Order: sequence, then structure tokens, then C-alpha cells
Amino acid sequence: MKKLIIPLSFSLLAACQTTEQELVQKDSTNNPNIADNVEIYQALILDESANVIHPKADVNVPLGNDEVLASENIWDRIRAQLTFDVPDNRVVATHRNWYAKHQSYLDRVTKRAEPFLYYITEELEKNDMPMELVLLPVVESAYDPFAYSHGSAAGMWQFLLGTGKQFGLKHDWWYDGRRDVAASTQAAIDYLKYLNKRFDGDWLLALAAYNSGQGRVSRAMKRNAKKGLPTDFWSLDLPKETRDYVPKLLALTALLKEPEKYDIQFKPVANKPVISKVEIGSQLDLLLAAEMAGLTIEELHALNPGFNRWATAPDGPHYLLLPSNKVGDFNEKLSKLDDDKRLTWQRYKIRKGDSLSVIASKFNTTTSVIKKVNKLSSNNIRAGKYLLIPTATQSLDRFKSLEQVAKAKASKKGSGDKLTYTVKKGDTLWDIGRLYKVSSKDIAKWNGFGPKDTLRLGQKLVIYTPLAQASSVSASTSKTMRNIRYKVKSGDSLARIANKFNVTISDIEKWNNLSRKNYLQPGQMLKLSVNVTSI
Repeated sequence: MKKLIIPLSFSLLAACQTTEQELVQKDSTNNPNIADNVEIYQALILDESANVIHPKADVNVPLGNDEVLASENIWDRIRAQLTFDVPDNRVVATHRNWYAKHQSYLDRVTKRAEPFLYYITEELEKNDMPMELVLLPVVESAYDPFAYSHGSAAGMWQFLLGTGKQFGLKHDWWYDGRRDVAASTQAAIDYLKYLNKRFDGDWLLALAAYNSGQGRVSRAMKRNAKKGLPTDFWSLDLPKETRDYVPKLLALTALLKEPEKYDIQFKPVANKPVISKVEIGSQLDLLLAAEMAGLTIEELHALNPGFNRWATAPDGPHYLLLPSNKVGDFNEKLSKLDDDKRLTWQRYKIRKGDSLSVIASKFNTTTSVIKKVNKLSSNNIRAGKYLLIPTATQSLDRFKSLEQVAKAKASKKGSGDKLTYTVKKGDTLWDIGRLYKVSSKDIAKWNGFGPKDTLRLGQKLVIYTPLAQASSVSASTSKTMRNIRYKVKSGDSLARIANKFNVTISDIEKWNNLSRKNYLQPGQMLKLSVNVTSI
């Protein structure tokens, strides 16, 4: 869908990052049966389920609800309001079975959702929206408000910058509303309402449009109509990501309706407000806010991921999400805080050669903030005069850009000889990878988009050739080897399978006592030894 960025935050937030890929690899290592009869990407996910990057470690926020009684479980409230018909077709079953085999993944997603689930449920009910939509952030971002996608979407609901602005999400140097859970939830509801109306009340078409754009869905419907074909979701020629996207939501719906049938559970979450929106009136240092709330800065930022800097935005929003059990103490301390204590200020003497932009960069702020604080009508300043500068309460080396971390993960460059390839009609990432003996995932990574993203005719791709890459790989490069079984599909060849799993044809022959002269048969099982860190 709609995708962008992850902003500045605190270095502490990125200090011990654990990616979803690492967590799922750990699950697979502890349970080797997971990979026996499934594709390697299914065994590991890489968070392929949501196709996003998680740039920071999850934070366990103290919500004061460690024990949830069965009678107070919000999943029961949600389950009672599910109305979508879930077809038992192959694609829904595939995703349903995948989720059902990955209880630990569902547990992690539920833990991320816990602070926000009651809030989102209430908002959906207020707006008379299908309760299935409470599961949409699982599909979009695995319920991670910091999630970043190759396609430049951000937040729990994965908004593109333009779409976010269209539906009221503010974005500036200080703040990104796409990651603000309260703001982005309202924007998602507004957008989905609009799409539902646009597609005459058909929620599956509305969801498809949320993922791939209303124009693309409308064009697919027109093509079918011209051919006299049905125009429902299941009949449309849509991108593979979208053809999987809607079934994923339906698969989760099926599991939530009948968890016992599929031998899974959704961890209990309290059916009560565990977070509250607290008005703060004006700009406030986030470290000071955390101290007044009795939280660490990581815990505060986990609930308020929209803020990019060390303080809330000067022009708003002027609210914080806090654990409900912390609100009383916070409000009492805030009421006693003098206005001039909300931020730390420094009196700065202007030097020869200084400009507002130079000073702003030095103090990690913006020229507009300096002008506003000092009531300047222009950018003209004079050496020897003084400016009042709002500064962080702790040294600036505590701050680190999550955006840089995410982008580094999203577009890690190869170290070989660089060339440019122009996409031609009919090209796929797999074809191009086979041509240059590199993996399709590497090509996507080098060019900053997802492995499932659609290529455009004439698109320029950066490719790093394998020989030069191989010469630069350290002998100490870590490997995580897994033995898996692969079921041969129609159209498979030894070359295609070798390329898919980054192994050689000779290895496949050796592991399976085969000869390349023999034809592979659909349904045939092959043994593979795969370095999962290179897939």
C-alpha cells in the first residue's frame, strides 16, 4: 500500500534492536518441524507476512493489567461482532494455515497491539465499521507503529505521505502523524469509509484499494466488465501483494472466529482503556514528560511514536498517550510545572558567520522555531546579539535517526561492480536475478523496494555483480544453515530451485542423489541445506 519513513528518535531505542526476522529465525531453530514442508519464506517470514521493516526493538510498556480475566478479554467482544463471510478457498487456507503454524508470531503481534487494541476497537464501534478491521494492522505492519516499508509507507496503518496528508495526518520536522496511533487510526477509518462508499459498500474491494490504490482496482474492474467477466475481488487481475492482502485479513478472521478449531489462541487483552489521551497544552520536553509519568523515555516513545525529536511539536499536536494508571500523577506534576520549565533553554551569542540554519543545525532544532521563540520577522541576525534556543535536556549524542537505521536495512548496498539495468516488458525480479546470478531479494534491497513490489517498464535498477561481491565477503561471515524439504512445482527446474535458495545445482544433485539429466516431477520432495541468512 501506501508507505514511508521512520524518523529521528533516541539512540536508546535502537541500541538493542531485534528484527522480526531474527525472532522468527529463532522460532524456526527451536522448532525444526516448521520448515519441513513449506517454502523457505514461509518458514522464516522475514516479516514477509506484513512485508515491513521493524527498525526498533519492542518495548514492554507497564499498563498495570498483568492479569486479564477470561470475562474481561477484548477478543471476545471483537469476535462477537465479526460479520465477513470467509471463503474456504486455497489462498485463504494457505494464509490461515501459515498463521496457525506460527503461534509465537501471533503472540508477538498481540503484545504489540495490547496498548492500542481497546482504543481501536472503540473507534471502530463509534464509526460503525466492520470489526474485522481491528485485524488490519496485523496485515499492514504486524501492529508496529514504527514499521517502515520499502514502498515508503509508515506506521501501524502504513500510510504513504501523500495519502496521509489527504486524510489529515500532519507531517513536519518534529512530528509524523502516520506513526501517531490515535491520529492514524482516525485517518485509516476515514480513508476506509471513503473507499467503501467508492466501491458501493463492497468491503473486499475497499480493502484491495487500500492496499494497491483505488485507481488500480477500478481499472481492473473496467477490464473485466469489458470482457463480460465478474468484477468482484476474486475475479480481478490485481498485483500478487493485493491478491494475498485481502485473504490474509480473512484468514485471521477465520482463526479469531474459531481458534480452537485451528489449535491456536489469541492471548487475552484487557477489555478496558489501558491508555489515555492527555492534553498538555504546549510544547514539552519528552524526557521531562517521561519522568513526570514515571516511564522510561523508551516506554513513552513506544506510546507516542509520532514525535521525531526530543520534544513534542511546537505547533502541536499537544497531547500524549499515557498508561491510564499514570495519568493522575502526570497531570498533578504538569499543573505545577512553570511554562519556562517545559523546555531547557540556552542563551546563545551570535558569532560572525552564523546563520539561522547553522545555529538550528547545531542545536538540533529548526529556523522556524528559533524565529518564533525570538519573535524574528526575517532570517537576518547580527553577530554579538543573543538568541534563546530550546535544547534537549540531555546531550545530543543520545539521539539517533531511526529513519537512517530503517533505510540502511531497506537499501543495503552490495560491494561488487555496479551496473544499471532497465526493466523491459515481461521482466520479473526472478528473471533479472537469474540473468546476473544474484537473488531477487538482493535486487529489491539494493533499490529500496519490497520483493513483492511490481516492476515498471523502463525502471532503472542498480545491480551489483556477484564475482566482485564474492571477493569481498569475509570468511567469518555468519551463516545459519537449515535443512528443509522442498516440494517441486509445475515448471520448476534444478536451475530455478538452485537460484531460489542460493545453492548450486551440483549440491541439489548430491543431496538428493539426482542427475541433471533427469526430469523433476511436480510433487517430488527435495532435500535442501539452506543458509537462511542469505535467502
